[in-house]
Amino acid sequence: MAQALEFYFDDEADAAVRGLWRRLDKAGVPSLAARTHGRHRPHVTFALASAIPPKTRDALREDLRLLSIPHLWLYSLSAFSASDMGLMITAVVDTELLAVHSAVHDVLAKKVMQPSAYYLPGSWVPHCTLAHGLEPTQVTAAFAALFPLAPIKARVSEAAVCDTHTGETDTVLVTG
Repeated sequence: MAQALEFYFDDEADAAVRGLWRRLDKAGVPSLAARTHGRHRPHVTFALASAIPPKTRDALREDLRLLSIPHLWLYSLSAFSASDMGLMITAVVDTELLAVHSAVHDVLAKKVMQPSAYYLPGSWVPHCTLAHGLEPTQVTAAFAALFPLAPIKARVSEAAVCDTHTGETDTVLVTG
């Protein structure tokens, strides 16, 4: 089991990403909507660990409500080519986004089990996953289906800890 701290988008940005998922599915490339538990919401993951305990979630609630959460500009269509090839839209990185990410990890430091190095400050590439677990030919088909990509301005509407196996969430922030 793994738990992720995910930042979800406003309705317009959510719909835009879901539209991209539909285009991928139509092109024969399985989108994130079709994977695992089927409860995925468009998001950017700020942290991932084997467990984010209840007391740590409470601390996140306290800290996140004090922060100004910036808009996310989802801008570049990209691929990750690790053992689990996938497609993503990367977010433009600015000082405000990095400050929120750093604040999140200040809360999580020494309080979560087995944090993923991919999401730690200095290693994190903020992105919204469109598809994963792809074959090389599917990555090519995915780019053909989506490129060129119009940038998406996403306002964060909610942050939650998500169980990556079941899709169950525990909300830690709702923005106004």
